[in-house]
Amino acid sequence: MSLFELIRSRIPAQDKTFLEMADGRRIGYRELLARSGRIANALVLRGVEPGDRVAVQVEKSPENLLLYLATLRAGAVYLPLNTAYTLAELDYFIGDARPALVVGDPGKRDGLAEIAARHGVGAVDTLDSQGQGSLTDAAAGAPADFADVPRADDDLAAILYTSGTTGRSKGAMLTQRNLGSNALTLVDYWRFTGADVLLHALPIYHTHGLFVATNTLLLAGGSMIFLPRFDADEVMRFIPKATAMMGVPTFYTRLLQHPGLTREACAHMRLFVSGSAPLLAETHREFRERTGHAILERYGMTETNMNTSNPYDGDRRAGTVGFPLPGVEVRVADAETGAALGPDEIGVLEVKGPNVFSGYWRMPEKTRAEFRPDGFFITGDVGKIDRDGYVHIVGRAKDLIITGGFNVYPKEVESEIDALPGVVESAVIGCPHPDFGEGVTAVVVCAKGAAMTESAVLDVLAARLARFKLPKRVLFVDDLPRNTMGKVQKNVLREAHKDLYANAAKAG
Repeated sequence: MSLFELIRSRIPAQDKTFLEMADGRRIGYRELLARSGRIANALVLRGVEPGDRVAVQVEKSPENLLLYLATLRAGAVYLPLNTAYTLAELDYFIGDARPALVVGDPGKRDGLAEIAARHGVGAVDTLDSQGQGSLTDAAAGAPADFADVPRADDDLAAILYTSGTTGRSKGAMLTQRNLGSNALTLVDYWRFTGADVLLHALPIYHTHGLFVATNTLLLAGGSMIFLPRFDADEVMRFIPKATAMMGVPTFYTRLLQHPGLTREACAHMRLFVSGSAPLLAETHREFRERTGHAILERYGMTETNMNTSNPYDGDRRAGTVGFPLPGVEVRVADAETGAALGPDEIGVLEVKGPNVFSGYWRMPEKTRAEFRPDGFFITGDVGKIDRDGYVHIVGRAKDLIITGGFNVYPKEVESEIDALPGVVESAVIGCPHPDFGEGVTAVVVCAKGAAMTESAVLDVLAARLARFKLPKRVLFVDDLPRNTMGKVQKNVLREAHKDLYANAAKAG
């Protein structure tokens, strides 16, 4: 069954609101079908055929979401692109994906047209943040009826490019089954129903906002309050009307700074979900104290959708990402040999299930390298499974620090630093060191007014960590660099401090 066929089968019999916008506008499920049908007809008129890619770099809007659904209906492959990408970056993605249609902001129309012509792309359309542009103009004159193109379980539904912090970005190919099965699992595991109202403030060029939030809500037949971006005042204005919210850790830290965040304001809510980046245990504790709600942290990837989740009922443990979802297998393996490791042993997380992507677009050798012979996908995340079955993420394999021949997992050092009074958060990285290969380096953000020194941090850590794990330097900054989903960009920190130990004296 295709993803849209599944969505259609779950549309409420009685028409109801699908989207409510901040300005009070509403789109019902019947209007969803009619308007996505018009856009699907416009796509076909543009020459889009089943299996073709439709590349989209536009701001969040209801029309953008309807374009996603229309692409599914036309049997094409939706390719969302981060709105921060420059034309130079878009040149790579468009050249690699070879879409039949590119949809972009009107302000980039000329630049996109040049790129499209260079790569043989058949058509370019525009769509702005208000949902206006050449695509909606074309759709306005198209019929609302559209015969959905049949798709098999293994046919592609979307391609999402990885962030590409090391090497060139890879296009993760996601099938109809990948997206449909994962959304159905989340509907059940997180207890979504048609009565739910999801507060949606995430971007929709990423798996979190587009697939986890939108697909899950659609398959529950619920409603969404659809905000263009996260704004703490706007979120607090709508929380009393919502039942659930999905966000990144930054959402929750900002809400904790809002005076309106109280138990009374959140009384109507039943679920707060966090993902895309690690949630600090302190944030988890403080949010629970303020609101009475324990944030549910989960773990997913561009390539796999959602893999694990803390329980809906039961102990949502701070610092963990819960248990494998039903139908998903998760194991910890030795990075070199692939041998399975036991409870509390740290290794690379590997996953297998209907949620796992079919491979990287036009990269068969990379695809083969990332899968074990028994079908498990090597995530590149380092973690462990404790004796109670909770999965812990320790970090990314590429963030592992090898200093003097010893392995240091940044998360272990960060947890100790983050527990210090006056510390807001930290990032531990490895910087080139003439003696040790890499020097453990801590980059720390302190609370305003906190009197924190490098020697004070090191004095405390010396009693808690083995000597080889101790940072050789502790640097203080106002903020850590993050990507649009709130993940700390350790590659940026490593580049900024690559010469920190260039003149370090040789150890005796």
